[in-house]
Amino acid sequence: AGMNGTAIENFVCVIFNVSFMNCTWQVGRAATEDTQYFLYWRPSKKEDVTECQNYIKDSCGRHTGCRFQNVTIENKNAYFLVNGSRSGQNIQSYEEKILLVSNYIIVEKLTPPLNVTVNCTEASHRCSIWWQPPRTSHVKKSSCFKYEIVIENK
Repeated sequence: AGMNGTAIENFVCVIFNVSFMNCTWQVGRAATEDTQYFLYWRPSKKEDVTECQNYIKDSCGRHTGCRFQNVTIENKNAYFLVNGSRSGQNIQSYEEKILLVSNYIIVEKLTPPLNVTVNCTEASHRCSIWWQPPRTSHVKKSSCFKYEIVIENK
């Protein structure tokens, strides 16, 4: 239902600092300035659908994203719905069901590795470096991470 081209486009969610998530989208190509969008989501089948409480807005005041706090991700199927209206008319809805840990719509920006320790010995011209994996919202195996070390001689 709703006029063609009014549904949102390019829906993406990014998890950062382990428990925060921002979801953003672009307004539909045929959306007018009085179009307003509303995001609803259900993190798992056991939880209720809730509306976004902290919208990101564009210069026209239209909702173009949502900021979430205290998000927990544990191999869950999540459900997202963005619907809305303009001048009392319905617009096309956008729906997405995703497995949060394996779908391209959800991205996680990782924190740096923790407790980095460096031990260099001048006699052997060697350094040993240790660290712990970064905190993450859902990766439980440290073997899932690949690291790159850049050594700069100053």
